[in-house]
Amino acid sequence: MNLPKEGRDKQEILAEMERYRTGDIDYKKGKIFSLIYDHSEEHTAFLKKAYALFFSENGLNPMAFESLKRFESEVVRMTAGMLHGDSETVGTLTSGGTESCMLAVKTYRDRLLKRRPWIRRAELIVPESIHVAFEKGADYFGVRLRKIPLDGNYRADVLKIGRKINRRTAAIVASAPSYPHGLVDPIPEMAQLARERHIPLHVDSCLGGFFLPFVEQLGYPVPQFDFRVPGVTSISADIHKYGFGAKGASVILYRDIDYLKHQFFISENWPGGIFASPAMLGTRPGGAIAAAWAALQVMGAQGFLHNARVIMDTTTSLIKGIENIPELAVLGKPNMSVLAYRSVDEAVNIYAVAEQMEQKGWHIDRLQNPAALHIMITPRHQDFIGQYIRDLKDSVEYVKNHPGLELQGNAATYGMIAKVPFRGLIKKQALKMMMDLYGPEAKSIDFSESSGGIAEKIGKFFIKKR
Repeated sequence: MNLPKEGRDKQEILAEMERYRTGDIDYKKGKIFSLIYDHSEEHTAFLKKAYALFFSENGLNPMAFESLKRFESEVVRMTAGMLHGDSETVGTLTSGGTESCMLAVKTYRDRLLKRRPWIRRAELIVPESIHVAFEKGADYFGVRLRKIPLDGNYRADVLKIGRKINRRTAAIVASAPSYPHGLVDPIPEMAQLARERHIPLHVDSCLGGFFLPFVEQLGYPVPQFDFRVPGVTSISADIHKYGFGAKGASVILYRDIDYLKHQFFISENWPGGIFASPAMLGTRPGGAIAAAWAALQVMGAQGFLHNARVIMDTTTSLIKGIENIPELAVLGKPNMSVLAYRSVDEAVNIYAVAEQMEQKGWHIDRLQNPAALHIMITPRHQDFIGQYIRDLKDSVEYVKNHPGLELQGNAATYGMIAKVPFRGLIKKQALKMMMDLYGPEAKSIDFSESSGGIAEKIGKFFIKKR
């Protein structure tokens, strides 16, 4: 595809863009449970206006656009207050949870190497359920991840941490909650161990940072995870998830500036001048910063509390509905609106259930180790969860009454992926598909959801190789 020789008509372009959207999932129908954290049409319209006011501004230079630095500082202060920080708590806005998590990896690596320059490779101790962004950060920054298993409740096994600690340990990481299972790790116990061994503890609360404080206020059992816990040295929390901000906004907080200083990048000899950056991005879109501030202002504590009540009521209904299906079980006891459920009946393959649900129009996210289905609730889902439960019950019954479905269609492909013993083969095939997706012939590669997506294509590849 080449640039058009002449500029095209604006309305024609917009109409074409609308046509391209027709194959996208319609999240407004409440049938998708990830990717979108939708509040309301009114809220979205407000965020668009806030974003547009600062559409062209750039947070790269805080002295050029003082308004953006003010927004960032106030967002950091509001978030720190919500997470029980004090006057010494500091932080920055980032482009999202992945950047926040990767910055934590970089920060603690640099802190360790500054103190122990003879160490060749820093290490992080993380639970097996930690978000994949930490694997990405470790890969980018040359850090080794030392993974600890989960206990019987799908939380980090504290008893397995001590033997992983050594002179190369840069930090311990915990989840609040874990993305796969919606469970908060035993952070007070992990923090106590971290303090005893003089090791920082980062809490990844990208998912729960703007939700768990209000769930706790409603009286739900929420383990302490924030700066109230001695030993917690940093927290990441996404505004564009349950903070209901525009895409591209997360916060990383540190207990004090002595930690944050290791996050900064400074170049003093560049011909373009002295360059200093607080986070990974150079250009920092002003709209995302402004919309983050606007979201927190328009929601307020009472708005977040109201949303938490609606979402948790819906989540409670969902869990009860799943528990009333004997063939299914929720993994652990989720601490918020994120959960996973699996089959406890050998006659019911959970991936076959997923395929039946997709035939009914639902977008289903699948997990592995163990095989399970994943779901996250937003305000949009309160009107649809009853239908979800009815369809789920029907799907389970259909799978149970039709043996062999696990050997057909998408269920077979996901099952095959889980059974491949050499995971390097999975990675190699995924890499090949990514090269196809972004290579010169990408337009001919169909990775749409209707075609099964990349995971299902990998599974089908191995089925052919059997």
